[in-house]
Formats: sequence, structure tokens, C-alpha cells
Amino acid sequence: MRFEVSHVLDAIERRLGTDPALAAGVLDVAELIYCADLDGGRPANLVRLGMVVDALARQVGEEHVSAYCVVDKSLLSNQDLTSNERMVMRRWADDGTVEVAVGAAPRVMEISELTGLPIISRALPAVWSPLPGAGGAVLQPRGPAPSGPSPVGRQLTARWWHCPDPECGSFGPARRGSGQPVPRLRNGQPVCARHDAPLGDAGPRPPQQVLAVRIDGVIRTRFVVTAAGPVVVGRAPDGGQGQTGVQLGPWLNEDARAKVSRAHVSVALTQTGISITDLSMNGTLVRLGGAADGELQLSRGASRQLGVSDIVELFPGVEIGRLGALASSRPVDSASVLGEAPTMAFRPNTPSF
Repeated sequence: MRFEVSHVLDAIERRLGTDPALAAGVLDVAELIYCADLDGGRPANLVRLGMVVDALARQVGEEHVSAYCVVDKSLLSNQDLTSNERMVMRRWADDGTVEVAVGAAPRVMEISELTGLPIISRALPAVWSPLPGAGGAVLQPRGPAPSGPSPVGRQLTARWWHCPDPECGSFGPARRGSGQPVPRLRNGQPVCARHDAPLGDAGPRPPQQVLAVRIDGVIRTRFVVTAAGPVVVGRAPDGGQGQTGVQLGPWLNEDARAKVSRAHVSVALTQTGISITDLSMNGTLVRLGGAADGELQLSRGASRQLGVSDIVELFPGVEIGRLGALASSRPVDSASVLGEAPTMAFRPNTPSF
């Protein structure tokens, strides 16, 4: 039984993160795990977080969407949760997978204001509210989406920050070079939400843009490309020579695996925009303006700067583009997280209407 719960929590963990560039919503974990009507189970259950993440994936049409989760510090010792759930949350906190704060609800609202992320909540002013529904949970629209990051938020996310605690999972050395959460503001000064300590300015972050991968009509994942270095996308890029890789293999069918190279394209952010270079044996097609302006075939070693609406096709049905240029053309699997539960004991109830 304990192994089965751990299996589900591990699946949920892969869908959490505190990089605002990759997240599609922000939420207070303490609030949502007490929404017992989602499954009719015990008062507090960390598995409900997975139900809400699944609902978020269906709402935004992204299979591997990430949720920015804030955990009130008191929840780490909450006796309504099992010892295994508390242990898992402490691990998430130590790894920076979730953000720990004293006073989660105000922090959720601050993150939304600074980053433009929509709030998922029943208690707070929110864009979506989680309710029982087919598949376990649905997000009911409640309010307008934020218009985007605030000017202060843009300034904060344009810098690297470091916490005085070298073991800090959010602003420690291990997070340098990858996504960081947005600092908390206290009297206008950035502080670490978990350690309540002033953050040091570690210099400017390189510019970045968010791209997405769409396979067989579904956005499978987002990835960030920065001016610090290219991202290699392919069937199984090895990430050698310090390069970041996006692996597509798990989503490819047999025909696609035969044609998509291990390292198929390199995506770079330059001073003039996003540039893509073909690394493959079979070539890469660029649909200009999404195909409205024609097509361009790239062969090995050829590069092209991408327009805002251009879509890169590695193989029919395997595409890369800016997040705004791509959208899922078919529904996202409703059991993308909890479908990994090995027994029905950990699957949400489906209410009848």
C-alpha cells in the first residue's frame, strides 16, 4: 500500500516546479489537499494535488504541464497527512520542487501578481476553481487571467538571486543556470520565502523564450531556450558538451522513432531571435507562418531564424514552435498523472450526473 502511494506521489512530483516560465498556474497546496469532495476520501490527501494538476493539463491543453506549488511551512508537520506524505513534501521542499513559505495564500497572490500566472483556488481570487467532475476534477472558470508579469516581476526574474543558506533548494548554488522561483518582496527587498532571509543579487540572467513540443496534435511539454546556450531536441539527445537536451522518444510512434534523429535540431536564442539548425540525417521542415507563407526544407547544417508563427516539423506530427503558435488539436489524456496509480484505490471517483 505504501509503495503504491509513493508511486503516485513520484508521478505527481514530475509535474511540479517553481520556474514561472514553465508553469501554467500557481496554487496553495494546503488548500487543495483538503478538498475532500474531489474524491470523497479522508480529510487531507496529497494525491488530490495530482487530480488538480491533471485538471490543469486538460484546461490548458498541455500534457506535461507544470504547476507552481506553494506549501505553507506548517504543512510539513501536519498530522492530518500520513508520515509518508510529510516525508515526500519535505523532500520536494529541499529539492526546490515546491516553494515553502510562512503564509502560503498571500504568497500565491504575490507570485501571480509578479509573474502573471493564473491562480487555482476556491478561497482566493482565482482564474480557475477546482470542482468534482468527470475524471476526478475539473477547473471552473472564475475570473479573468492576469495580463502578464508586473514590471517589478520582470525585473526580479531578469536577475539571478542567492540565499545565505547554501543548501536552499530555491536560491542555492544548485539552481544557478536553471529556472529560479520569483523572490518574495518584503518592504520592497527580495527575500527567500522559506528562510525569510535577504537575497543577494548574483547578476543578470540571460534572455529566454519559452517553446513547446507538439506531437500527434497534443502539446507534450514546454522548454526554455536562453542566450546562455542552445537546446538540442531529438529522439534521445545526450546533452553532451554542456548542452541542454529535450528528449522526444517516449512520445514517438515507431515510424517517428525511425526518422527523428537522436539529436535532430539545435535551438538557440541570439540577439536577433530564435535560430534553429538542422543536425539530422533526414532534414527538417519549417512551416513559415504556420504554413500560411510556404515551407522551407533544411538539410544537415542549415540554419533558419524563426518567425513568431513559424512551426518546425521534425517528422509529420512532431513539431516545435513558440508556445503562442502551437495549441493542442485534440484533448489531453485525462489520466496523465493518476493513471500511473497501480490500483483503483488511488484513482479518483468519477461522479455521475
